[in-house]
Amino acid sequence: MAQPVASPGPRDTQDHSTAPADRRWLVLVVVAVAQLMVVLDATVVNIALPSAQHALGFSNNDRQWVVTCYALAFGSLLLLGGRIGDMFSRKWVFITGLAGFAVASAIGGAAVSFAMLVTARTLQGVFGALLAPAALGTLTSTFTDPRERGRAFAVFGAVASGGAGVGLILGGVLTQYLSWRYTLYVNLVFAAFAIAGALAWIRSSRPATRPRLDWPGTVLASAGLFLIVFGFSRAETAGWAAPLTIGSLVAGPLLLAAFVAAERRSAQPLLPLRVILDRTRGGSYAVLGLTGIALFGVFLFLTYYLQGVKGYSPVTTGLLFLPFVGGILVSSTVSSIVALPRVGPRALIAPGMLLSTGAMAYLTQLTVTSSYAAVILPAVIVLGLGFGVIFAVTINTATAGVRRQDAGVASALVNTMQQVGGSIGLSALSTVALTATASYLAAHHTGPLASAIAATSGYTTAFAVAAAILGLGVILAIVLLPSRRRLAELRTAAAEPTPAPEPQPEPQPAPQAIPVALCGSSPVIDPGLPPAAARPPS
Repeated sequence: MAQPVASPGPRDTQDHSTAPADRRWLVLVVVAVAQLMVVLDATVVNIALPSAQHALGFSNNDRQWVVTCYALAFGSLLLLGGRIGDMFSRKWVFITGLAGFAVASAIGGAAVSFAMLVTARTLQGVFGALLAPAALGTLTSTFTDPRERGRAFAVFGAVASGGAGVGLILGGVLTQYLSWRYTLYVNLVFAAFAIAGALAWIRSSRPATRPRLDWPGTVLASAGLFLIVFGFSRAETAGWAAPLTIGSLVAGPLLLAAFVAAERRSAQPLLPLRVILDRTRGGSYAVLGLTGIALFGVFLFLTYYLQGVKGYSPVTTGLLFLPFVGGILVSSTVSSIVALPRVGPRALIAPGMLLSTGAMAYLTQLTVTSSYAAVILPAVIVLGLGFGVIFAVTINTATAGVRRQDAGVASALVNTMQQVGGSIGLSALSTVALTATASYLAAHHTGPLASAIAATSGYTTAFAVAAAILGLGVILAIVLLPSRRRLAELRTAAAEPTPAPEPQPEPQPAPQAIPVALCGSSPVIDPGLPPAAARPPS
């Protein structure tokens, strides 16, 4: 296997690709465990919330902030976390993120008040924003061979999309048989394993010249992302017409627009615009964001339906998502390892989005009397197959061809789109569902099953909106994503060294006029003429 050549430059950071093959796969295990911890933490706490609320005595209005504060910190700081990984040793940024996440989890597990729990969840988001880009950036720089990269990203994609389902299962088991506190304490086990593996198997290296941090860009990006996530979260409780909701949703995009303008002028930008202006990567990020909106909505509303309407226990609810996880494992492996090198991203992601759209539309047929086997089981299997293809291939494509000095921020964008998309999905689709439920109750307020029917009507309305969002993703995938040939060109360009400029000879004064050929604005001596010194006198 040919070894990739590191591109020169003062900001070239890490290159794990020269490590032995066994070390590379051990690095994959470490990165996958860290990613699993971050992803499942977005859902493992959901099932534990009723128990935590009972133990700490906070209100229903406050309950959402246990989830939202994590998303706010995580989503708004991911770009900063990615750039920090590019500026320092990614190994030690990764370990710092793991250690901080573990400490925050221990504080949350030992919480004696609502304020202590929310503070701990916010700290989890802060250190998760440091950890997640470092994990994916390490994977990006470790696997450069296309076949090995396909296998590695199949595993990572399965963890990224299936981790939320695993979180529901694990959260149900821990809450029902131990305590809600163990949904946080369990992170100590994941973090301890990942830290030990990172110390043993991940190499440490630093950029030759450390770039300065783009503080204006950092402030604008973090504040813009924070306000967008906060605005959608606020809409769930205060409504879309609330002044704070409107102000946040207007100011957030304006700050992001100012961020883009600032990055165009910055010598060392937080987010080099070349990362997102590339059509392949830009399309991949858009698909990830739209998929994140739908994915987290599925888990939220199906969990509510199975527990609230059908009356299943937390453990049973979690286990009923196993077919979803199984579908992800199968499709992510086959698509990234076998199919991607043959057909390219567009031919995989567009059908994956189409499968997911159809399954989401099928869930709109759900009623109070629907059976799991007839409606939910087929839908979750097809959703697992579709999401497995989408995440494994899109994450691979979103980081293909990226320069090594941009690996951290490109990886941060992957997590940013997933997290911001998921936060928007949870908030916006919850608002849609609550509005539909209230409308149904206003029109049909009688009957013993009125509340259950109204809740189910809200869920199916949310599924219909999610299906429309995924349908938009199908169009974007067809229009923006590359063919197999284009993806191969990106990888080749990333692996080839940048040619050094040839040394130019010192200009010699000529005693007489020499014919020149103009190339741009620089005169070039006509090679058909002999040097002035060797020319015979006229």
